[in-house]
Amino acid sequence: MKALLVLEDGKTFYGTSFAGEGEIAGEVVFNTGMTGYQEIITDPSYKGQIVTMTYPLIGNYGINPEDIESGRIQVEALVVKEYESFPSNWRSRMTLAEYLDQEGKIGIEGIDTRALTRHIRQAGAMKGVISTKDLDPRSLAEKARASQGLVGRDLVKEVSCKAAYQWPQEKRARFKVVVLDCGMKFHIARSLARRGCDVTVVPACSTAEEIRSLNPHGILISNGPGDPEPLAYAVRTVRSLIGDFPIFGICLGHQVLGLAFGAKTFKLKFGHRGANHPVKNLLTGRVEITTQNHGFCVDGDSIKDPEIEITHINLNDRTIEGMRHRSLPVFSVQHHPEASPGPHDSGYLFDEFITLMER
Repeated sequence: MKALLVLEDGKTFYGTSFAGEGEIAGEVVFNTGMTGYQEIITDPSYKGQIVTMTYPLIGNYGINPEDIESGRIQVEALVVKEYESFPSNWRSRMTLAEYLDQEGKIGIEGIDTRALTRHIRQAGAMKGVISTKDLDPRSLAEKARASQGLVGRDLVKEVSCKAAYQWPQEKRARFKVVVLDCGMKFHIARSLARRGCDVTVVPACSTAEEIRSLNPHGILISNGPGDPEPLAYAVRTVRSLIGDFPIFGICLGHQVLGLAFGAKTFKLKFGHRGANHPVKNLLTGRVEITTQNHGFCVDGDSIKDPEIEITHINLNDRTIEGMRHRSLPVFSVQHHPEASPGPHDSGYLFDEFITLMER
């Protein structure tokens, strides 16, 4: 089935649908990972986005029930160069096309993903529309321009859990951790459980009083989608908890902490999405290869509190990748220490969180 991807600036890409049909809008972004498409499409941080995979062959190891990062597919649509319809892997239980079809998501192939990625890098991430029904580029460009973007939009309420729940324990628990679910990847909870934590996941709209009533030893603010600026309720909650508990922020959680400390955030030109981003730990001098997925960033020039110390920077563009409070047990990183998929260079950050709770 013929399909079109048209960006808001009128740039048009012709392809065919390998899963789903219809029409969908979203911000068009690219991910440079060679593997991990299953974790990527189920990552709540991709809500509102059409994801392009830069690696040319996608689908070759199928889909399994163990590697999902949330309860459903979160991307608006998936764009690939070539789809592999006959996967080969002992863990595979269905094809990527079957998984997308099962959840009513569109997947298109035959797109020149190299040209699309180069265009986004030069012009910046922008809104786009994929359609198998309307094949008029002008019409789709108008629809893309009229669609809702990410700036100023609260996507967290669409992906956060509706009620608190317990994550299954993997060993005898030493600490009770509350995760503020802004769009948590499952592997964050797994990483805590494997280190002996009793994990309670609560909705992003939870109040500080509700979190205190759970008597945690520590609080983790999770990753999530979109613009952190509209999340005044989460910022208010986190600001009220600072100083009372050890706090660890990941990705969007890092940005929420930045806002809670009075800093500002800004939108990156085309974001960081992939499993090969170099980050320097300024405390140790060590360079870590990291997994990333974000389109917004904490503005370093806006950090006025002398108690906030920058701990990590991105070696590609020098943006802030981590910070900590000099006297309180609070720290955060922009990248994903739980990986899934990706390298595990930053997994030690969970151990540092455990150490803060021990103290």
